[in-house]
Amino acid sequence: MEMGKKLAMLILVVLLVERSSAVTLCKMDDNGFAACKPAVTQPNPVDPTPECCKAISGADLPCLCSYKNSMVLPALGIDPNLAMGLPAKCNITPPANC
Repeated sequence: MEMGKKLAMLILVVLLVERSSAVTLCKMDDNGFAACKPAVTQPNPVDPTPECCKAISGADLPCLCSYKNSMVLPALGIDPNLAMGLPAKCNITPPANC
């Protein structure tokens, strides 16, 4: 059942990304995700840009943390470990349980 929920969430996210130019997830819009993508993509991640850090500072971090063990991030080409390290690289205190 859990796998079915993850697959449904992945399909929903992909459909939303493809059908909308203004996707917002966890208070972070598609521009914020685009600004952060180079910092969370292997094999050569870069330091987060000021635009990425601004997006992270306004995001709902506990919400984003809920995706750390999800299939959604890898399916979008995002390394979950790099993603979880972004707040610290932006000098933002991450949620305690993340």
